Amino acid sequence: MKKPIPGQNTRINIDPYASFRYPEFQYLIAASFLLTMALMIQEVAIGYELYRITHDPLALGLIGLVEAIPFISFTLYGGHVADRSSKRKVLMWSVGGIALSSLMLQFFTRQQDQIHQPVLLAAIYGALFVIGLCRAFLSPTATSLRGILVPPALFENAATWGSSSWQVGAILGPAAAGFLYAWIGFANTLLIVTLLVISSFLLYSKIKDRPIAQIAQHDSVVASIKEGIRFVFSTKIILYSISLDLFSILFGGVMAILPIYAQDILKVGAEGLGILRAAPSIGATLMLILLSRFSPMEHAWRNLFIAVVGFGVCILIFAVSPWMLVSVAALFLSGAFDSISVVIRATILQVMTPDEMRARVMAVNGIFLTSSNEVGAFESGTAAKLLGTVPSVLFGGTMTLLIVAWVYFRTGDLLKVKVKGRAISK
Repeated sequence: MKKPIPGQNTRINIDPYASFRYPEFQYLIAASFLLTMALMIQEVAIGYELYRITHDPLALGLIGLVEAIPFISFTLYGGHVADRSSKRKVLMWSVGGIALSSLMLQFFTRQQDQIHQPVLLAAIYGALFVIGLCRAFLSPTATSLRGILVPPALFENAATWGSSSWQVGAILGPAAAGFLYAWIGFANTLLIVTLLVISSFLLYSKIKDRPIAQIAQHDSVVASIKEGIRFVFSTKIILYSISLDLFSILFGGVMAILPIYAQDILKVGAEGLGILRAAPSIGATLMLILLSRFSPMEHAWRNLFIAVVGFGVCILIFAVSPWMLVSVAALFLSGAFDSISVVIRATILQVMTPDEMRARVMAVNGIFLTSSNEVGAFESGTAAKLLGTVPSVLFGGTMTLLIVAWVYFRTGDLLKVKVKGRAISK
């Protein structure tokens, strides 16, 4: 039987696993899963180690900041490169750079007893800076491939599974990090990270090159980047969907300061930290399984608001909970609500963006996401240092709900919008 060609206008039987009929999509998902798991293990292990040796919340916030600076600075250029050159080569160079940075972390952590603390911290932050730079090229390239490896009719299905691969990696990564750190130590945990990154590199290498989209090659780099930015800011549903995610996670995210909760408030140690980090992703994955059968796109904008409000309420509950079980439940539900908004936003981005500027638009989205996650981590660490841990989380949850209310009154007309194929209608 002849296989359908991605992008061809053929009738496709859309079932929950339809995207996996395309082998290269399988490679993309598997590679993304392993890389996500590796980076999550690394983030949790480094965060716990830095707080153990410094007892400074700001040291945790800096983890996010040193990755965010190169990502935000270069991701627009990364999107431009991905739109105008071989996506496969961009993937290979980016993941190769992450692998080399992981090896660098290996070297310094195994020598940490012989290295002064400031030098060790500089080496760790330096490696994270390089990883952030590599992700500036990797992220828009890998995300844009979802719209190339499957037909347009499967964009929502591909977005759901793309989010699922990230969430499953984000479940196993933090949970494994806590136990690996406790059982085999910091340096050996980072060795596992290096092996996972190399495995993802091998899977990405199985994705074939695609013809480069025909675009105005005479445009300068600046003009090309501006074109992607203009598209995002002129498309209201895209702009407000990624803005809502930006500010809710920027203020409401608590992942960066979970080591403080684990060690000082809930007193559950490294293993407990792994459980806390995994809880949101477990909730997200279970919700994504439901979303693969029950689409949230029929009333997309309404469902997006419900999801973000639910997320904000869960963060407020987590802020004041002194009980491990309640804290885990609140994080679990926050992940479930967040996954709904992720699928809605990812589907809107794929449906509304032309193929020839997909990577550039994904790069703009990547800046918003990084600002919410990595810069949000810095905000969390700084706020915890200035306000105290619990007051800073209460402040973040409250800000999330206020921002939802503001966006709701700005975008009432989008409540009637329905996403259909490659167009929106009211």
